[in-house]
Amino acid sequence: MKCKLFFFLYFSSIIIVLIFSTCAENPYRQGEQLYTFYCSSCHMEEGQGLRGLIPPLAGADYWKDNQDKLACIIKNGIEGEIIVNGKTYNQPMAGIEKISSFEIANIINYVNQSWGNDIPFKNFEDIEAELEICAPD
Repeated sequence: MKCKLFFFLYFSSIIIVLIFSTCAENPYRQGEQLYTFYCSSCHMEEGQGLRGLIPPLAGADYWKDNQDKLACIIKNGIEGEIIVNGKTYNQPMAGIEKISSFEIANIINYVNQSWGNDIPFKNFEDIEAELEICAPD
């Protein structure tokens, strides 16, 4: 009986350590999954964009310099010319109308810390406030 209890506790502790170490290795896992589902088909898996048509997110000055607009862009889309890393893009981006504020925050924070980007964490309250500004009347 003591032997079974020992093995149970031993293997349980290994599983718990594996779970926590996985979370510590990728704290933006949910954002990564959401990015893959919603964004990667255009901005590509590593955020490199699509051959002059779709701007990159990896190392993108536009992404870094427009943090206060990103939630609205993800939710409502964007049209018109933008300049990313000195290159002009003029392809409209459709918004994701049914995405939640929480999901948007996860995507933004994932991209902010991926592919060499080192942009500070954005909290949920800031995302909510930004979405209020661009909400349709």
